[in-house]
Amino acid sequence: MKELFALFIDLVPLLGTAAGVFLLVYGMYWLLLGRRRDLGNERRLPRQLIMLVAMIVGTVAIALALPVSDSTRNQVISLIGLLLSGVIAFSSTTIVSNLMAGLMLHMTKAFRTGDFIRVGEHFGRVAERGLFDTEIQTEQRELVSLANTYLITHPLTVVRSSGTIISANLSLGYDIHHSRIKALLVTAALDSGLEEPFVQVIELGDFSISYRVSGLLTNIKSMITARSNLHKSILDTLHGAGVEIVSPSFMNQRRLAENKRIVPASIIEAHSGDEPHPEDILFDKAEQAEQRERARFDLIEEIRKLEVQLRAAEGEEKQRLSELVDEKQGQLAELGRPADDPGTDDMEVVATTFPTRGG
Repeated sequence: MKELFALFIDLVPLLGTAAGVFLLVYGMYWLLLGRRRDLGNERRLPRQLIMLVAMIVGTVAIALALPVSDSTRNQVISLIGLLLSGVIAFSSTTIVSNLMAGLMLHMTKAFRTGDFIRVGEHFGRVAERGLFDTEIQTEQRELVSLANTYLITHPLTVVRSSGTIISANLSLGYDIHHSRIKALLVTAALDSGLEEPFVQVIELGDFSISYRVSGLLTNIKSMITARSNLHKSILDTLHGAGVEIVSPSFMNQRRLAENKRIVPASIIEAHSGDEPHPEDILFDKAEQAEQRERARFDLIEEIRKLEVQLRAAEGEEKQRLSELVDEKQGQLAELGRPADDPGTDDMEVVATTFPTRGG
């Protein structure tokens, strides 16, 4: 009986440490992740890193509380270090490499949620930025998860928020002077809503000349619609001027008059007013994610300014500002973040979400 009691006494520090570590890790999990299951991958990143560090520290604490000799305890700690090194070594090409790539992307602030990016053959808007991968929404409304290592090992193109160039290529015969085509294409680009249009002759082929018309689009969210509008405007403008958009080797089995041109008759389309934009459907998740982040950023800025005013206010003005702060914090909670989270953490999230970039 005495031996069992002595053994129990020896195990008390270990059991107490294990219980404390379990409660601490479980409490941190509930505070950081458990009660906010709707968090996106980007906002889970710092919380997951905190949980990882907490679990490693807890494991070492339990090893230090083992009722063994100092030499055995050191061997156990060495074994834990060896296991961690082995895990890192065997998974360095996948998990750890993606983790380090994700941290690098957050530090370099190459892009943000809602940006249009192109990596390899993939193009779309960023919907989520995670610890191991980045999710983009493509032009087909599909969600594609790209490993962070893929993003840092391939050229990454980010559409500038200040505007992008929309272009269209077409081939026309040598029988039409390039100066006339240039004037018509510039008119078509202006009619489609593009700014500062310009035309390039990109190839002199055996049977035709290849032209490229380009213009600046400042509202980058309407890229798909702008490209379609440019194509339609080119058709209308060239056909309206009597220019055939047809291969010089075009053959038709029907007998045509000598002066017959292959140009469809003009049709006046009836516009119903506000036409639907494909981008509203194609990039809905990315658009919602960007709007949430921007709204959260604006609310955090308002709360910060109100708190500065609150510290200097007195009497009824202080009460009014306090109620206004509570109201803004409630709105912040509705956007997906608890209102009682520390303000410094909010600002860190904002700094990560809205990097300072040129353009």
